Amino acid sequence: MNHSPSNKSGHIHVNGPRGLSPIALLLLTSIYVLAFVDRQIVNILAEQIKEDLSLSDWQVGILAGPAFAIPYMLATLPMARLSDRVNRVRILSAVITVWSCCTALSGFAGSYLVIVFGRVGVGASEAGCVPAAHSLISDLTPREQRARALAIFSTGLPLGSLIGLAAGGVMAHHFGWRSAFLLVALPGIALAALLLVTLRDPRPAFRSISAANGAGAEAELPSLAGTLRNLWATPSFAWMTCGASLLALAGYSHAAFFASFFMRNHSAELDALSRSTYMGGALAFLGLALGLAIGISGAAGTTLGGFLGDRFAARNFKGYMKVPTFATLLGTPLTLAALIVPNAALAIGLLAGASLLKSMWYGPVFATIQGLVPPRSRATSVSVFLLVMNGVGLGLGPPLLGFLSDWLGTMFPAPEALRIAMIALTSLVFLAAGCFALAGRALPVKAVS
Repeated sequence: MNHSPSNKSGHIHVNGPRGLSPIALLLLTSIYVLAFVDRQIVNILAEQIKEDLSLSDWQVGILAGPAFAIPYMLATLPMARLSDRVNRVRILSAVITVWSCCTALSGFAGSYLVIVFGRVGVGASEAGCVPAAHSLISDLTPREQRARALAIFSTGLPLGSLIGLAAGGVMAHHFGWRSAFLLVALPGIALAALLLVTLRDPRPAFRSISAANGAGAEAELPSLAGTLRNLWATPSFAWMTCGASLLALAGYSHAAFFASFFMRNHSAELDALSRSTYMGGALAFLGLALGLAIGISGAAGTTLGGFLGDRFAARNFKGYMKVPTFATLLGTPLTLAALIVPNAALAIGLLAGASLLKSMWYGPVFATIQGLVPPRSRATSVSVFLLVMNGVGLGLGPPLLGFLSDWLGTMFPAPEALRIAMIALTSLVFLAAGCFALAGRALPVKAVS
């Protein structure tokens, strides 16, 4: 097999002497960064959109949650099954193009329903990203390095959030929320084209395998029913899914309302900080501050979690769950403190520490899932996990927080109502640490693949 970084066709080889090429991993991570930029930018724009279109908190919650999550859930399994069968690079290129165009559509929205439609398109197309990328990375990474490779890919989440918050806040301040949507959509089109002409999937198309090897090749792809039965019979998978779903419930709901929380509770201090740093406005300062605090610490925590996970699992597969258990347990009190302290700068600092700890679960959990199933079930298995996690986190979290804030607003001032609602959902995250601990107890000593 040729291990050189390129070939005569101009494609980058995703497999090198030590597994996954760093260039290929960087390219795949960049895709995930853009996915989260397009997914999360609506959060920093929420207050401007709300005022411009005269929306309520529950409508903002729908926009940030179910409008994305429901189509994401519906498309996840079909996209994963496709990823287990055909060229994953082509899938990734196609879905990047679609979600970028749908993000741009939101910039032209003249009504709430048009933005909702754009978010539906982003959700449905982004469903094809993680299953295809995880399957590709896991096929080409040695088992003992899998958590760190998947963790590096997962840094796309905090880095995408960083760019979405920081760039979105600055662009919204200077150009308005519509232009912000349009500007963040452009890089996706370019990356989709770059991916298609430079990267290749080392796995032959499923039909080609079948034609070459006869009917026996069909057995290489487990049926959907068989994969689901296998996952249903795996308690550790269920406990990991529960733990991640609780984290997502609080995390996605907070992400949808963090900008609103700070603007409502710390507006005077943010105005002063923006003037002292020459940012020109509270929203621009907040977007950059939250982006840096959550994005950089989240990326560092995600990477660190992957390396620690591989180290703890070197002798015992169960060791992967030590990282999410203790990191979640330690990070949750920091989030609660950030919601309570009266100082905005201190609150952002506490969120940075919480983000570092609560981002450490990605690599170990995803590596565990990939190690629990056969190679040809990897995309489908991670899609089931994401379907439940995003259904609870994105589908339920933001609208639940919005409804809770509106209800508490009948008894408390709006700033305090939102604070109490966010504290209530954060308290549930302590249960996630218990779920990860139970998953560790249920894991086998050795991985399946």
